Amino acid sequence: MILAALALMAFTANIASAQDAEVPAEEATEEVAEAPAALSEEAPEEIPITQAIKAKFIEGGAGFMSLIILCLIIGLAFAIERILYLSFSKTNTDALLKKVEEALAEGGIEKAKDVCRETRGPVASIFYQGLLHYDQGIDVVEKNIVSYGSVQASLMENGLSWIALFIAIAPSLGFLGTVIGMVKAFDDIQKAGDISPNVVAGGMKVALITTVAGLIVAMILQVFYNYILSRIEALTIDMENSTINMVDVLAKYEEKKK
Repeated sequence: MILAALALMAFTANIASAQDAEVPAEEATEEVAEAPAALSEEAPEEIPITQAIKAKFIEGGAGFMSLIILCLIIGLAFAIERILYLSFSKTNTDALLKKVEEALAEGGIEKAKDVCRETRGPVASIFYQGLLHYDQGIDVVEKNIVSYGSVQASLMENGLSWIALFIAIAPSLGFLGTVIGMVKAFDDIQKAGDISPNVVAGGMKVALITTVAGLIVAMILQVFYNYILSRIEALTIDMENSTINMVDVLAKYEEKKK
């Protein structure tokens, strides 16, 4: 009987311990299930980039940030205008030379002038200026071609000085905002009589935002500026080569006439 009682007590204790073990397991499962829900509820919403940029624009100060954005807009307008102008200035010089040579063989100087008038671009204009002075001799033609080529190169560079100006002004405005933000920070320190981070944070934030905005605008305009310079350089080399070939074509034409 004593052994039976001990066995019964041990069996009861095992059942009780098993039930106690199941309860925390169920509670842990519920806590784990509730944890992601709590995390998802507390997770911050993702802010759209347009709203983030707008917030930083306001924090940086409407005055300086507006001037920096204005530099970007005007600079991009000049850059796009130059890119379009250079795109329309591109000419297939080999095809143009061939047409001029054929026109000289078929109808002489006047027909070659018509070909140049009907062709768009600075190279055709240079050719036309050379043909206008053909009756004065090849030497005069060559001088006029070189002179008018310089004029066309200057026209291609028109407006680049304004882009360079905005590249310099944008970071300068950013640095000016930085200095004003620092002055504001020191004024706040003086008023509060304390140099704690909370007092300095406002002015420092304005300073950093304006500096970053000015540098970004300058980098964007610098990329466009260098691209335009590369296009001008390529067109200038093309013009020089084509004008040399044009003088050779006119020299051959004069020899055939003799």
